Amino acid sequence: MAWTYIQASRRRWARWGFWGLAAWAAVLSSGAAAQPALDDVLRPAAAPDIRFVRFASPNLTAPASPLSIQGKLSVPRQAGQTGAAKVPAVLILHGSAGIDARGDFYEAALHAAGIATLQIDMWQARGYSNGNQRPSAPILTYPDAFSALAFLAQQPGIDGARIGVLGFSWGGLVSMGAAESRYAGMFGGGRKFKAHVAHYPVCYAWNNSALLATLGTTPAQFGVQWLNLTGAPVLIQIGSKDDYDNSSQPCEALAQSVNASNGPVVSVTAYPGATHGWDRLMTPMMVTDPYANLGSYFSTGVQPPVNFTPDVAQAFRARARVVRFFEKQL
Repeated sequence: MAWTYIQASRRRWARWGFWGLAAWAAVLSSGAAAQPALDDVLRPAAAPDIRFVRFASPNLTAPASPLSIQGKLSVPRQAGQTGAAKVPAVLILHGSAGIDARGDFYEAALHAAGIATLQIDMWQARGYSNGNQRPSAPILTYPDAFSALAFLAQQPGIDGARIGVLGFSWGGLVSMGAAESRYAGMFGGGRKFKAHVAHYPVCYAWNNSALLATLGTTPAQFGVQWLNLTGAPVLIQIGSKDDYDNSSQPCEALAQSVNASNGPVVSVTAYPGATHGWDRLMTPMMVTDPYANLGSYFSTGVQPPVNFTPDVAQAFRARARVVRFFEKQL
């Protein structure tokens, strides 16, 4: 809206010349009287109500010291007003590198659809500053998601029965795990998410007993058991050139295996030529990760590379599909 206004103003300046510019300068210099008009220009009409929040989450590595999770809660402006209907909400979970552009990218589209969002920082609460300091197992962050679910359900203007979760990479693992009845029972306190979206959630690792045996644990203990689902729909989005799964096949095979006993609740969308994090619309980057390349590190001792190559067109397609999914399921 602001850009449209500025473009129109430029066209007027071109017609009015110096006197038009002088008139505009006079408005700018008029102080408080002009401020409301400028605010109307610069502030979107549907700007959400944004609050920075904090809530407690169990600390599985130190039960006597609960974690304090911080986040950004954004609620459509009309929600909570007298007579206004309560709105659904989506919890947004970051990847191993921490909060980045992906959260805001999806947040904006969800707000436009009338859906509230809560982005939380799972790393800050643990004193982590980069992906190399991530927790040793996904299960350690599952309480964060369910604590966020309980927090959201208590917020005025939000319908506690219509809360979904969207996660990227590590956050995708958490979104997936929250759909497993075992973990919902352990951490949900009787609550569960109504819909799940998992972007590139390292599908080959789920139910992979052989892989987890090399780490001295099991899929259930590590947090990658996926057998008995809560029944909430799950959308997995994956790139065909993802450097963890090396293709969409592990995700498709996983969906097929769980759908056989849980009903057709899991769907997979593959994006041809897309790498891990294709919807991270930031400069390309490359990292190394022992879990990349189907976990080859555990037999070779060499950490494989993971490429993040932004794909603008497919990022917007993925975002549109996410919004449609949550509009339908919430």
